[in-house]
Amino acid sequence: MRVPDRLRAIAAIVGILLLPPSGKGATGEEPRQHDVDPCRIPRATSTIRVDAILDEQAWRDALRVELNYEIEPGENIAPPVRAEALITFDDRSLYVAFRAFDPEPAKIRAHVADRDQVSADDLVGLVLDTFNDKRRGYEFLVNPLGVQWDLFRNELSNGEPEDASWDAIWESAGRITAEGFVVEMAIPFNQLRFPRTDGEQTWRIGFYRAYPRNLRHRIFHIPMDRNNNCFTCQLPEFTGMQGITPGRNIELIPTVTSQRDDALEDEDDLTSQYMHGSFHTEAGLSARWGITPNLSLNAALNPDFSQVEPDTIQLATNTRFALFYPEKRPFFLEGADLFSAPMPVVYTRAVADPRWGLKLSGKAGKQALGVFVAKDRITELIFPANQSSDSMTLEQENTAAVVRYRHDLGESSTLGLLATSRVADRYSNRVFGLDGHVRLSRNDTVQFQLLGSQTRYPEEVAANYDQPKGSFDGSALQLLCRRDTRDWGLWLYYQDLGKGFRADSGFVPRVDTKTVNPGVGRTLWGEKGDWYTRINIYIEGVRTTDHTGSPTDENVILTGRFEGPMQSLVQIRAARVKEYYEGATYDQDQLSVTATARPTGNLSWSLDSRFGDAVDYDNARPARVTHLAPGLKVDFGRHLTLQVDHIFEDLNVADGRLYRANLSQLRVVYQFNLRTFARAMIQRLNVERNVNLYTKPQGSPSRELFTQLLFSYKFDPQTAFFVGYSDTHAGNERVDVTQKNRTFFVKIGYDWQP
Repeated sequence: MRVPDRLRAIAAIVGILLLPPSGKGATGEEPRQHDVDPCRIPRATSTIRVDAILDEQAWRDALRVELNYEIEPGENIAPPVRAEALITFDDRSLYVAFRAFDPEPAKIRAHVADRDQVSADDLVGLVLDTFNDKRRGYEFLVNPLGVQWDLFRNELSNGEPEDASWDAIWESAGRITAEGFVVEMAIPFNQLRFPRTDGEQTWRIGFYRAYPRNLRHRIFHIPMDRNNNCFTCQLPEFTGMQGITPGRNIELIPTVTSQRDDALEDEDDLTSQYMHGSFHTEAGLSARWGITPNLSLNAALNPDFSQVEPDTIQLATNTRFALFYPEKRPFFLEGADLFSAPMPVVYTRAVADPRWGLKLSGKAGKQALGVFVAKDRITELIFPANQSSDSMTLEQENTAAVVRYRHDLGESSTLGLLATSRVADRYSNRVFGLDGHVRLSRNDTVQFQLLGSQTRYPEEVAANYDQPKGSFDGSALQLLCRRDTRDWGLWLYYQDLGKGFRADSGFVPRVDTKTVNPGVGRTLWGEKGDWYTRINIYIEGVRTTDHTGSPTDENVILTGRFEGPMQSLVQIRAARVKEYYEGATYDQDQLSVTATARPTGNLSWSLDSRFGDAVDYDNARPARVTHLAPGLKVDFGRHLTLQVDHIFEDLNVADGRLYRANLSQLRVVYQFNLRTFARAMIQRLNVERNVNLYTKPQGSPSRELFTQLLFSYKFDPQTAFFVGYSDTHAGNERVDVTQKNRTFFVKIGYDWQP
């Protein structure tokens, strides 16, 4: 495969950017005062029991850190409440405790919930940059009742830097007192990755408290510079913890899943005979081996990759391209940051039903490596194009592999290599390329990725889905230049996806595009007592053409975002859009409004809405859309939660309403304690179509109903017991709502560490 000369030239220019400027190092950053004044963490002087009672001698001798700065909404001002952190360690774990004082303990927001479900509560926690590389970190947060929330932070991400899907096995306890609350946690070193050294470790650590009342106050132990767009770069260094190692630990997780499926003989014919199945039991095994302190091997044999948590509800009416769903399977979440790239060319849900999987990941010094290989029982394909995407499933196995290498440059820049491969009978797809994240200063970053692909489909697939015959090549380029200061944001984004580019191990549902997106934003910061805490105003332009030079999308977008009392957020987006589709250009005026608020600690609501011009993609004609997605969440006391979400969409054409869709979801959760909950969930879809207004044959009005009952006991993220029931009903104008299928299942997993 040949890479076009223009892409080589761009790659050469970006390569020049990687050369460190003289005088200040690769990032051009001036050192902060606390970067050269590290603190030392002492070894624990007694054993510690994690019970939120800080009566051990080790806590009296621990390092104490005061949280003296409100960093948001105030800018490094005195916080409204006091908090202190204590930190120490032994050979096995890092121990951290917090005393969070509160003048009105009755107003503390805390709920008994499943892990990672306490973002609205009072919280304390810490961020650990264990490699001291200013690029990534672990976050461990705990609410006043001891509920855990752990995240992985990736400064190299071009999207949301925090990923809550990562889970570690650690201990925590919380207790509300007459003065506030106390939290205690123990983080085993075998759950972390850090450099191997015979001497002391040097980590960057941040201590944090969230104090949500009318406003959500973020409190830190150091001032944070809003004129620096790198969070982990500003964390102070802590030394100590000599003689620790994650060890060459072995972790075995056997699972047993027993499931019975009843279904219609023909799922597309609601009048077909209902077939009763029998229980089918499968055993699986996942394993983790710390080959060295910095390199881990994960393996899964006949893994149970079923999802207990359903996907986020999405409405699939009047869509052009495949929908994206986030990964939730633990095997693929381990070390996921090592596989991230500027473009989504690694999308592990493309591995749909694996027989086995292997993953090797780790970091030593400035080198980071990630490799995974999986054998998939089926081969799911997305056929991207400029106008729309299509998909199909090949009933044949494939072998998928990803190799990812990163090299750290300077203070906080990175250069990476990526290769993916997916091969089956008469089918193959391979992608390879170079990428980088270059921090030129505390305000300026450049991110790029250059890729090439080589693909071959079976002849019958190529013919049926209008794909090139034989082997064909493609290329892709993405470049993002950003300048972010305290008050201004400026960016220039460019992406070129060749017509023949395919990334079947990723999620790239549209190709044959060249996109330019410049933009500028202004931030206004409120002072104490103002009616707002922050106002953002952005204006941007987006222009996309195909590779013949014909414009397919032209947008001018004005966005205003307001944050204020009752933890409210309102965003208004107005757009003037030109969209080319199937030979015609559609001029559109669009308005969208998004709003969220939390009036009290037990009540929150949200609204996502979209109005204005649209395109009826099924019939290639102008339309008008009304899209409303309200949500409401209510906590009844500390244990019971009710959440209602709804999506309403109305699409009208010149001759009347084409369709009306309603998608609703109700979730009721009772959390008995930190480890046990019961959940009932109902999803209902109703689509009413006026078939007389369609130019192509369409199905009649459709109705679907999905229910799930689940009981869960989690000792930790891997040692868990689930028992549940789910079913799906469907109906149309000819057939009443009928049960299509139902499933009874039991799942047991056990984390064994010999």
